[in-house]
Amino acid sequence: MTTSSSPGGLPDVVRRELVARQLDEQIAARFRVGKRLRVLDVGTGRGTQALRLARAGHEVTGLERDAGLIAAARASLAAEPEGIRGRVRFIEGDGRDTGVHFLPGGFDVVLCHGVLPYVAEPDPLVAGLGRMLAAGGLLSLLVRNADALAVRPALAGDWGGALAAFDSARARDRRGVEVRADRLSALTVTLAGIGAPLRAWYGVRVFADAVRDDAVGSAGDLALFLDLEDRAGRTDPYRGVGSLLHLCGARG
Repeated sequence: MTTSSSPGGLPDVVRRELVARQLDEQIAARFRVGKRLRVLDVGTGRGTQALRLARAGHEVTGLERDAGLIAAARASLAAEPEGIRGRVRFIEGDGRDTGVHFLPGGFDVVLCHGVLPYVAEPDPLVAGLGRMLAAGGLLSLLVRNADALAVRPALAGDWGGALAAFDSARARDRRGVEVRADRLSALTVTLAGIGAPLRAWYGVRVFADAVRDDAVGSAGDLALFLDLEDRAGRTDPYRGVGSLLHLCGARG
């Protein structure tokens, strides 16, 4: 993997690689080795995480409302070996309608990465995700960090934007679209309320948003940088200023 191979550059590479590491860590801590898990990936996008988990032997359902993205996910799936294709299905639908598509308690792992920033009222969505969890199931959320919104504009020299960010829970994504941000304290309460209390959390993209893609030139540099992000994302106080938060809750 190189930064030039990802449309989102270094931040996108860091997000995908670090969330994969963290998710694998939480899965290994909760389930026996070799157990074939039932995974629901809400907001699956192009299916990158879904396909990675299917290659690891799990049964994966990806739910995505964007027709273009679901088409891309299905095209990627079609290029996989038959054994992997048989473990994955992609469904076009809204993440707020999980109850329409699936029975409660039907999944061991539920992912919802990068969806909550685009949802005006996240609590019903999160409650629906919780209902999908089987006993002992793992819920993985990736959200924008409202407690760190001033960091990026300040590093970019936007002093006014940084000051305004202290009093806001809104930000702009890398495409310029305004999105919501969430606070760790509030989501901790939400997860407890749906019966999947917080078990672990990580910061994601602690440094990456302030680093030029060409500053990480070689594969060795990238590997070292990913290890740096990994360490920072699980170490206080650094993890608290990650652009994103990865929260893992569990039922029972």
